[in-house]
Amino acid sequence: MALTIARPFLSDGGYGEQEMDANSALMELDKGLRSGKLGEQCEAVVRFPRLFQKYPFPILINSAFLKLADIFRVGNNFLRLCVLKVTQQSEKHLEKILNVDEFVKRVFSVIHSNDPVARAITLRMLGSMASIIPDRKNAHHSIRQSLDSHDNIEVEAAIFAAAHFSAQSKDFATGICNKIGEMIEGLATPVDLKLKLIPILQYMHHDATLASSTRVLLQQLVALYPSTKMVIVTLHTFTQLAASSLVDIPKQIQLLLQYLKEDPRKAVKRLSVQDLKMLANKTPHMWSRDNIQSLCECALQSPYDSLKLGTLSVLSTLSGTIALKQYYYNSQGTSTAPAHSDDLIKLAQECCYHSNCAIAAHGVTVLTNITSCLEKDILALEQDAVFALESLLVLCSQESSVGAQNALKTAFTCMVKLMCSRPHLSQPVVESLLTQLHNAQDIARIPMCHCLAAIAVQLPVLGEGMLGELMELYKMIGSSSTDKQQELMVALATVIFVANQKTMSADVKSVIKQQLENGANGWTVYKIARQASRMGNHNMAGELYHGLLTQVASEHFYFWLNSLKEFSKAEEGLTGLQDSESSVALARIAEALKHYQRGIASLTAASTPTNPLTFQCEFVKLRIDMLQAFSQLICTCNSLKTSPPPAIATAIAMASGNDLQRCGRITNQMKISMEEFRSLATRYHDMYQSSFDADSATLRNVELQQQSCLLISHSIEALILDPDSASFQEYGCSGNVHAESEYERSMLSVFTRVLEDVESLSRKYPPVSYLHTMCLCGAVISLLKVPLSFQRYFFQKLQSTSIKLALSPSPRTPTEPIIVQNNQQLALKVEGVIQHGSKPGFFRKIQAVCLNVSSSLQSKGVQDYKVLMENMADEMEQRVEPHNDYFSTQFLLCFVSLGNHIVTVEASVVDSNGIIWKTGPKTTIAIKSMEDPFSQQLRLQQQQQQQSQQQSQLQRNALCRF
Repeated sequence: MALTIARPFLSDGGYGEQEMDANSALMELDKGLRSGKLGEQCEAVVRFPRLFQKYPFPILINSAFLKLADIFRVGNNFLRLCVLKVTQQSEKHLEKILNVDEFVKRVFSVIHSNDPVARAITLRMLGSMASIIPDRKNAHHSIRQSLDSHDNIEVEAAIFAAAHFSAQSKDFATGICNKIGEMIEGLATPVDLKLKLIPILQYMHHDATLASSTRVLLQQLVALYPSTKMVIVTLHTFTQLAASSLVDIPKQIQLLLQYLKEDPRKAVKRLSVQDLKMLANKTPHMWSRDNIQSLCECALQSPYDSLKLGTLSVLSTLSGTIALKQYYYNSQGTSTAPAHSDDLIKLAQECCYHSNCAIAAHGVTVLTNITSCLEKDILALEQDAVFALESLLVLCSQESSVGAQNALKTAFTCMVKLMCSRPHLSQPVVESLLTQLHNAQDIARIPMCHCLAAIAVQLPVLGEGMLGELMELYKMIGSSSTDKQQELMVALATVIFVANQKTMSADVKSVIKQQLENGANGWTVYKIARQASRMGNHNMAGELYHGLLTQVASEHFYFWLNSLKEFSKAEEGLTGLQDSESSVALARIAEALKHYQRGIASLTAASTPTNPLTFQCEFVKLRIDMLQAFSQLICTCNSLKTSPPPAIATAIAMASGNDLQRCGRITNQMKISMEEFRSLATRYHDMYQSSFDADSATLRNVELQQQSCLLISHSIEALILDPDSASFQEYGCSGNVHAESEYERSMLSVFTRVLEDVESLSRKYPPVSYLHTMCLCGAVISLLKVPLSFQRYFFQKLQSTSIKLALSPSPRTPTEPIIVQNNQQLALKVEGVIQHGSKPGFFRKIQAVCLNVSSSLQSKGVQDYKVLMENMADEMEQRVEPHNDYFSTQFLLCFVSLGNHIVTVEASVVDSNGIIWKTGPKTTIAIKSMEDPFSQQLRLQQQQQQQSQQQSQLQRNALCRF
C-alpha cells in the first residue's frame, strides 16, 4: 500500500506555483469583459476575486476595479449584481484602489437611473464601499432620499447601505439617527420594515451622547412595541450597542436578566440567554455578584431544560474568568461570599448528574472551576468534582452522538485542569479512565487516550503505573482498517510512549510492532513513528521509518523517510552513554555524525522549490555543529593528559602577565571552544526568531538547545578561563519553571546539576586540573544522554505565514539600476501583502510589520571633489500596522556619493505580545547615483577657469623672466 505523507510537512507550504503574470491575467479577463456575449462577461467578472487573491497589489487591483466600474455603469442589472458580489467578496482589497474618485464616479452615475432595481444595486454597491468613502455627502444624500422611496427593493437596499455607512461614519450616524427613529415610530412604516430599521441603531456608538440618545430611543421602542419579534430585535440591538459603546454594559446585563426572569415567552428568554453569553465572553469583569446570583436563581427555578442549558452555558463561561473570583473574594483577596453563595455550588452539583449530557458537562465545568478557584474548606467539593467527572465519563463513553462526544471532551478538559490544580486527586481519575477505556466505543477512546497522555505528561509517576493496563488494551485492539480504529492505534501508542518515555522495554516494542503488522496502514505507522521521535524513543522510530521506505510512491518521500531513519539511528547511539566514558563518548559522537551527514544529504534531496524544508535543514545542521563542538571539547579536555603544560609554562606566564599561560596550550583551545559554543547559541537564537509559525513546544526545544550551548560556554569560563569573575546567578534555573514535557524536565535537571558541580568545583580548586576537565566531559555526556526530541514543527506545519514585498520605483529589468541624481532624494515606496495558510493566527498573530531599509556603496564613481555627507542615513526603520493583510510605507533615501549602491529592504513581524520575529523576506534593488547636470556644468566651468588662471600665471611668470 502506497504511503502518502504529503500532509504533515507539505501542506500549507508555498505559493510558488508557476502562473502567468498579473498583466497577462488581467488582459485575459479584460477580453472576457469586452465580449459581446453576456455569459462570457459574467464569467470574466466572477473570476476577479481569484485574481485579487493571486496578485493582491494596488496597481492591478486599481485597474481591475476601474474595469468593473465601467461594466457596472454600462451593463445590465445582472452584470451589476455580479460586480456587487465581487465587490463584497473582495472587501479587504477596496482600500488598495488608488483612483477612488473615478471609481465612485462611474458607480454613482447609475443612482440617477429610472430603474429602481438599478438604483437598489447601486445603493448596495455604495454600502459595500463604505469603508473607503465613509464621508461622501452625495452618497449620504442618496441613501436618505432612497429611504423615502415607494419601492420596497430600493428601501431595503437603502437600509443595507445606511447600516454600513453608520458603522463607518460618525457624521452619517449622527444625521440618520433621528430619521431612523421617525420611520420606526411612524404609523405608515410597515412592521417588517421596522424590524429591518432597528438593527441600524446598534452602530450609533461613535460618541457617548449619540449612544445615550439611541439607548433612550430603544427603551421607548421596547415599551411601545411589546410583540415578540420587536422585543427580540430591540433587545439584541440594545446588547450590540452596549457591547460597542462599553458604558452601559451593567445596565444591559440587568435588563436582560429582568427579561429572563419576568418575561414568560420562551423566545425572549432564549434571546436574553444568548446575549448574556455574548457579554460574558466579551466583558466578564463587569459582572457583579448580584448578576451571577440572579442567573443562578433563574437556572434553579427554570422548569425547561433548554433554558437551564442556556443559563448554565453563561455560568460556565463566567466560571473560567475573573468573575468567579469576584464572586467569592473581594479586592483584598479575602473570602466574602454573598449570603446565597451556595446557590452556585448547589446548581452545579444538581446539574452534574442530569440526564442531558450538555447540561451535565456545563455543571461539571462550573464545579471544576469552583474547586480550582477556592482555597479553603474544599474537601467535599473535590470529592464531588471527581464523582461528577466519573459519572459524566460513564454516561457519555457509551454513546456515539455528537452531543455526547462534545460533553466527553469537556469532561476531559476539566480532568486535566483539575489534575494540574489538585494533583492529589489524579489517582482515582486515572483509574476510572483506564476502566472506561476497556468498555467505551472507539470514538470515545481516542479523546480518552489524549486525556491520559496530557495527565501523564504533567504527572510522570502516574504514567509508569498505567503502562501495564495500556499494553493489555493495545493487544486487544482489533485489526480493523477503519479510520477510527487506525486513529485509536496512534492515540494508544502515544500514551504508551509518554508513560514509558525514559526506557522503552523490548516487550513493549514487540507488542507495538506486532500489532502494527497485523492491521495498520502506512499512514498510521508513520504517525506512530513520528510520535516516537517526539518522545525520544529513537530506537522504535528508526525501525518504523526503515519499514516504511519501500511503501512510498515518491522519490521525495523516500528521501524524507530515509533522513528520519538516519537521524533516529544517530540519536539512538547517544542515549546509552556513561558519565565517565569520554573515549566511548567520542566514538559514539563520531558514529552519530556519520548518520547525521547521511541524513542531511537525504533531507536536502527531499526538499522541493515549494517546500524547501528550511527549518528542518537548519535544525539538523545546528545539531551536527553542536555534536562536533562537543567532540572537540572532549578532545581538548583529554589533551591535558596527552599534552601537559611544559616545564617553562610558569616562566612564560610570569613574563606575559597572564596566569593562565601556566596551563599550557589547553587555555587557547578552551577559548576557541567557548567562542564556538557562544556562536552556536547565537545561531539557535536566530533560528528561534525566524520560526514565527512554530508551535510553543518546538520553540521551547530550540530554546533548550541554545541554553545547552550557553551552559557549556559558561562552564568553560567559570572553571578555566575566568573563575574569579564568573557569576552563577543569571545562569541558575529558577525553581518555579514549569516543565511541560519529560524532555524539558530532564534537560532542566541536567542544567541544575551541572551548574551545582561547576560552582562547587570552581570555589575549591584553581584551574586547570583533571577535576576541571572531568567536570566538563561529564557535563557534555549528561547533555548527550538526554534523548533529543524532534518536535511537531519538524514534521508538520499547523500555521503558515509569508510576506510578499513590492518596491517602487522598480527597474525595467532586474539587472538594470535605477538612476538617481546625487542632489535629489529617492522616494522608495514599500508595499507588502501577508499571506496565510489554512489556519491563520493559529499560534500567534501579526500585530505590525517592521521594515528595515539599508544602503551600501558597491563601487565609487569618478569623483575628484569633496561632497558634504550631511543628512545621510545608511539604515532606516519603520513599523507599519497591516490592515486587511496589506501594508504600505515610504522611505526617503539620498545617495550623495557617486557610484553604484545596493538598497536592501528586510521585513520582520511583531506579534501581539510585542515580540519581533525575523521572518523576512529580504529584497534588494540597485541604485546608480549620478551627478546632476547643473552641478556638473558648474564644476566644469570652475575647472576651466582654474586652468585658464594657471596658464595666464605661467605666461606672466615667463614674461617676468625676460
